[in-house]
Amino acid sequence: MSEVEGLVQGHRDGHGFVIQGGGLPDIYLAPQEMRAVLHRDRVKVRVIRHDRRGRPEGRVLEILERKRSPIIGRLLHEGGMWLVAPEDKRYGQDILIPKNATADAKSGQVVAVELTEPPSLYSQPVGRITEVLGDIDDPGMEIEIAVRKYEVPHRFTAETLAQTAKLPERLRAADMRHRIDLRDVPLVTIDGEDARDFDDAVYCEPAKVGRFKGWRLLVAIADVSHYVKPGEPLDRDAFERATSVYFPRRVIPMLPEKLSNGLCSLNPEEDRLSLVCDMLINPEGEVHAYQFFPAVISSHARFTYTEVATVLGNTRGPEAQRRAALLPHLLHLHEVYRALLKQRALRGAVDFETTETQIVCDENGRIEKIVPRVRNEAHRLIEESMLAANVCAADFIHGAKHPSLFRVHEGPTPEKRTTLQNYMRSLGLGFTLSEEPKPAEMQAIALATRDRPDAAAIHQMLLRSMQQAIYTPRNSGHFGLAYDAYTHFTSPIRRYPDLLIHRVIKALLGRHRYHLEMKIEGLPPAPTGRGGKAAAATQQEQLGWEAAGAHCSANERRADEASRDVEAWLKCKFMRERLGEEFAGTISAVTSFGLFVQLDELYVEGLVHITELGGEYYRYDEARQELRGERTGVRYGVGGRIRVQVSRVDLDGRKIDFRLVRDTLPAAGRPPVRERAHSSAQEELAAVKGADQQLRQSGRKAKKSGRRPAKSDTKTVVDKNSGAAVPDLAAAGMATETSPAPGKPARRSGVKEPSTGSAGAVTKGRRSRR
Repeated sequence: MSEVEGLVQGHRDGHGFVIQGGGLPDIYLAPQEMRAVLHRDRVKVRVIRHDRRGRPEGRVLEILERKRSPIIGRLLHEGGMWLVAPEDKRYGQDILIPKNATADAKSGQVVAVELTEPPSLYSQPVGRITEVLGDIDDPGMEIEIAVRKYEVPHRFTAETLAQTAKLPERLRAADMRHRIDLRDVPLVTIDGEDARDFDDAVYCEPAKVGRFKGWRLLVAIADVSHYVKPGEPLDRDAFERATSVYFPRRVIPMLPEKLSNGLCSLNPEEDRLSLVCDMLINPEGEVHAYQFFPAVISSHARFTYTEVATVLGNTRGPEAQRRAALLPHLLHLHEVYRALLKQRALRGAVDFETTETQIVCDENGRIEKIVPRVRNEAHRLIEESMLAANVCAADFIHGAKHPSLFRVHEGPTPEKRTTLQNYMRSLGLGFTLSEEPKPAEMQAIALATRDRPDAAAIHQMLLRSMQQAIYTPRNSGHFGLAYDAYTHFTSPIRRYPDLLIHRVIKALLGRHRYHLEMKIEGLPPAPTGRGGKAAAATQQEQLGWEAAGAHCSANERRADEASRDVEAWLKCKFMRERLGEEFAGTISAVTSFGLFVQLDELYVEGLVHITELGGEYYRYDEARQELRGERTGVRYGVGGRIRVQVSRVDLDGRKIDFRLVRDTLPAAGRPPVRERAHSSAQEELAAVKGADQQLRQSGRKAKKSGRRPAKSDTKTVVDKNSGAAVPDLAAAGMATETSPAPGKPARRSGVKEPSTGSAGAVTKGRRSRR
């Protein structure tokens, strides 16, 4: 059997997997094998067998590397022993704490633990407490847990803080050398009400493009690269973080506050350094010409999205009058936005109808309410302006053949394309996807279905069919936006790839090359061979860019996971106060173990486990994204409407469980779902007993009258519509309403024959697990 190396990924149920990467299958580790290893250990395993589906199972041969980072958990005192239950259930084992290593922490508090003895087949891991975070109900504790659980760097090094302290408080004359002075140009920032850093400013004026009227669009971006130099402490810390992490009520910034909210923030009426993308846009919304140059600007106003939308909605209203001096420039911005929007439609860029939510917290950091995030014309105006600047940056670098990072988003894989095609076919949608789908095909489906009641479910499936966007030096275009080349240029305050793009552009403007100088762990030595040192250096540089892209992509995912973890914790805390309450909801996803339902009023998602759907077999149909009852034919599909009750909230597991109250008719375009009256187990048992008693009484009456009762194998079942006991004619093999006449299709009724040809796995309600 083969031997492989990989990273251990634990599972809360006790087993685990070895992740090989590179598209290779994960190797299953039984619970016994997981006793001697921990989540995120690097190990060497031997594949010892394959299961019926060909999936490999392994045995641990050697532990190559153990993670040194602290483990976060709750300190407990049980049976006279101190132990820590990890917050991340994938660790699978509690950690024993000697009495003299508790650091005076109290039982129930959240602590950080450093391992002193690793686990083995016969003993638990032992550790010591290195930090006491506080009580679980302390305000902001969920964020403190998340940043440590996901190893998000949240403290700047002493060297970085010392370097930051030496930075000037304001712009100096020396900083403005060799820059174009645009302080008289009325650039403005447009951001959300709660924004604290402003890294982009915009301005638009009419301009002649060829023989036609067009626009000149300026997008000025904060010049972070002027202050953050390669190889310095500020740069090392920024690269390690790679992105700012956003939580409700708190941000873990990529750069210290003196830069992110001060020197590099385009605050109104403050002189600031910037890198400007100056574009000429023709009436069709195409970029006719562009140029980049360093500049010094002064933002003339700080607008919010709501303000701009109000002004554009009523140019004679009080808000417009208050901003009268800047009103013409806002109108020009709106004009160029409409042209860019026209070009977006011609490109066939995909635009999904999805609902984003925003958590509103109270003073103690607890959820006050969850509201939908409404996108208005101002949001789209800024988005289109930033997209245009990003495309120009990608084109500039690609044309110069300079190594850099592109933002790559690839289309559906063949497997996902097939899944999507089958899903649309199951809905009766007459769309077919080509072998290599184009963005315009996806957009055509999105436009054709946007007025359907189940549009959100269809658009979610379209979104899931595409691959995740990543940073890579290999340009493969951006499928969703329908661009041949795309990169991130507009947010260097909060994204490290944007900072790298600025450095490359400034190097090209200075007619030289930018060389990646950071030391990246795990980077292999430069290959040697034909071509000499120059070729080896080029190959090494390419490997460096690839490693930088992988690092930034991974840290972007880490930031998303940490943010989702905090939001899930807050939502569980929010729903714990609503146990027993009933809500209407929409089925957002279907799996073999149940239904995920999003509540209409609260925008919270939870699980209706398959055991709550009644005691029968359910077949999971992946193509239709639905569960179908084998006996009753009841179907639950994405977009279906049901009513649920909050039954359980697991704060540690970040899970909310619902109980099905009743079905309602699904959204149009989904398979019909029968109305069901759900009774308790006791009521169903009583109904069955009553039916059995009636059968015995009828038998006795027949015996007294001299008639012998007919022998029958008919079983008694509970009718899901009425709750009464009735004979199960299908089980007895008798003719029913569903039995078709020769040559005629069967009619649907309460009893349905099991299907034999449809795809999917049969799942028994009371035995399936998540």
